[in-house]
Amino acid sequence: MLEFSTQLTHSLLRQFVPSYRFLKIQADTIDRHHVHHTALESSSITVLNWNIAKNNHDLQWLKDFRSMVRHYRPDLIFLQEVRFDLDAAHAVDLPDMSWSYAPNFIDAHHQAYSGVLTAAKTNPIQSRALVTEHFEPIVQTPKVSLVTEYPLNHRSQTLLAINSHLINFVDLQTFRTQLRDLEQAIATHQGPIIFAGDFNTWSGSRSTALEQAATRLGLQEASFSPDDYRKIKRFLLSPPLDYIFYKQLREHRVNARVLHHITSSDHKPLLTEFSC
Repeated sequence: MLEFSTQLTHSLLRQFVPSYRFLKIQADTIDRHHVHHTALESSSITVLNWNIAKNNHDLQWLKDFRSMVRHYRPDLIFLQEVRFDLDAAHAVDLPDMSWSYAPNFIDAHHQAYSGVLTAAKTNPIQSRALVTEHFEPIVQTPKVSLVTEYPLNHRSQTLLAINSHLINFVDLQTFRTQLRDLEQAIATHQGPIIFAGDFNTWSGSRSTALEQAATRLGLQEASFSPDDYRKIKRFLLSPPLDYIFYKQLREHRVNARVLHHITSSDHKPLLTEFSC
């Protein structure tokens, strides 16, 4: 009876008490190399960016995701809030792409990681996680960004891809601290850059801080039609939360769209195409 009571107590703690449920991990990446393509095709790089709200085990999400991958054939995929089991046996159904995953915590109740994932039609040259030094309140978990570098065909330079989920429910200075760390990771790269994710820019001051960082780095914001732009996730009348920024690339704006028919996450996928 005592053993059962102890097990029940531990189970309840893992379910309802953040310090027992959300466990800190070392800053590291999990990588799966499935393909042998030598480089990304620099004349056409289709990019998909989406906060999936931990729904990657949901049947409707799987149906939506497979349909998008089959129809739009993205070369580079940025996903935020990806959850999968601790054995890392399955994250997303991408048999023809390599992926790198950066978890920011372990959910002891669900026995799962949560984090960001970047997939590509080539193997990365390198990948590394940037975990925030600050934690979000209540749940006491950090946020994570994933920095990956990919070869480009017919180019001596490489493509730097940064997949970010910015910290929420903190003061502006803490938000700026994460942005500063990301700037340092981006600023030294000499080639093309794609910087995408969920930036949690739900206030004017946060949006301004992001715009200022993008300006300092020489990044441009991917453009969408006015109708599509209004469909990007936001809170009431706030600025958008999700963005794709780029540098030393040309955006094919005719192919830029927000996939507002997708309902398996409260964020809508952003899709666009670049060349260099």
